[in-house]
Amino acid sequence: MFPFRKRPEMPAPADALPGRPTPIPTAETHFVNGNPLKGPYPPGTETIVLGLGCFWGAERRFWQLPEGVFVTAVGYAGGYTPNPTYEEVCTGQTGHNEVVLVAFDPAILPLEAVLRTFFESHDPTQGMRQGNDVGTQYRSGIYTVGPDQEATARAVRAAYAEALRARGFPDVTTEIGPLEQFYFAEAYHQQYLAKNPAGYCGLGGTGVSCPVGTGVAA
Repeated sequence: MFPFRKRPEMPAPADALPGRPTPIPTAETHFVNGNPLKGPYPPGTETIVLGLGCFWGAERRFWQLPEGVFVTAVGYAGGYTPNPTYEEVCTGQTGHNEVVLVAFDPAILPLEAVLRTFFESHDPTQGMRQGNDVGTQYRSGIYTVGPDQEATARAVRAAYAEALRARGFPDVTTEIGPLEQFYFAEAYHQQYLAKNPAGYCGLGGTGVSCPVGTGVAA
């Protein structure tokens, strides 16, 4: 995306940009599969929100899973500013992370497999960055719905942290916590790499396999 030029530190809530009371416009349907971005989702569908670097490439990793994903969408979470714009998030003054919402059927694609794709698709040891993308909006994060999701996320993070340590990587910096609010990003960001196949993707994994969720779509 664009290089972050300020020191990558979370702002204090009182210093965050004010935002706005109404959502910014976004797309109605998924560019790849035509499903409704905001729902309704089929009965039994779960959602989880994941931050793993620039959301253009991150989203593609999940809509390309062979089965079990109903829809993906990019947006902003983990910060303070209500209904932020992309430009505001890029200032570092909203506290938000660039994230992907994944709506999936756990009977087909268990959460552990979703999280395996998450961890193997980026380097979760880099703090407020992914590769050349530096800033609070590029931090590794899992934003959960309900205590069961949070418990699973913490277990998978612990297993992957152990696998990374065995290969000489530093500590995992992935933040985990309940999702407070997901704000859909602007329409042009949704499924960006399907619309622009030669577009920027700065994601790169560690090359270390996640020991949880193996043998399932990933």
